[in-house]
Amino acid sequence: MRRLGTVLATALALLLLALGLTATPAAAAGLGAGVPFPLPTSPLGDPPGANDWDCRPSAERPTPVVLVHGTIGDRRSLLERMSAELAGRGWCVFSLDYGNRGTGEISRSAAQLRDFVDRVLAATGAAKVSMVGHSQGGMMPRYYIKHLGGANKVDDLVGLAPSNHGTMLVNRLTALVLGIPCPACVQQAAGSPFLSALNAGDETPGDVDYTVVTTRLDEVVVPHRLGYLEPGPRVTNLTIQERCPLNVAEHLLIPLTRPAIAWTIDALSHPGPADPRVRVPC
Repeated sequence: MRRLGTVLATALALLLLALGLTATPAAAAGLGAGVPFPLPTSPLGDPPGANDWDCRPSAERPTPVVLVHGTIGDRRSLLERMSAELAGRGWCVFSLDYGNRGTGEISRSAAQLRDFVDRVLAATGAAKVSMVGHSQGGMMPRYYIKHLGGANKVDDLVGLAPSNHGTMLVNRLTALVLGIPCPACVQQAAGSPFLSALNAGDETPGDVDYTVVTTRLDEVVVPHRLGYLEPGPRVTNLTIQERCPLNVAEHLLIPLTRPAIAWTIDALSHPGPADPRVRVPC
């Protein structure tokens, strides 16, 4: 168990370093007081094509798309290619920062998502949004849909390596990432009280179409099928290697991959979730 915890902490630490985050003396003082300190977001700002608040949906693309990052991410990280592809095909695209880089308590993050969606709907005049979320960002919107009124405001939810049923890696460990408190990490442990409550009853409430894309090489959501949702007429569960056996996408790279982007575009282009029969580039 200690070795597993070390591996997880090391992986998350490397991710933080890759995103340019470090713990400061002030941060350490905040930790001593038991108060999570604010983490910086990307200095690069919005992903390409996103957050144009003058964008108006077209008749062909009537539903704006909200991109939702994962734990330790921000509104830009790993979402650049997805945002550029969707905006280039005519969608109004929006992306938010939430939950102190997604480390905070998930229900509070979902409330931030609710407020952001209301802002998008007010700005665009649209009736609903669609969502494309990576990791926690593919799971957290389900709390918004189930508990915070999102069932009437979301058309599609596409989850890329989503933590819908958590991960066996966390296993209820107290998650500390370079000394950063991460309530959301603990909540994403398989079998956690949060996920047990979220998944009780109907896993896919509302008139929402759910598409899940996973990868067998996922090193965070382990095993990768924990991302799958309960099968139903409004659910499509996909794994990249079942269509593209040689594809090496893992947890971090999945939003950048051609099959994940192609399935996302398909899901957003017609009623219902992604069509598992559609041909996608590998």
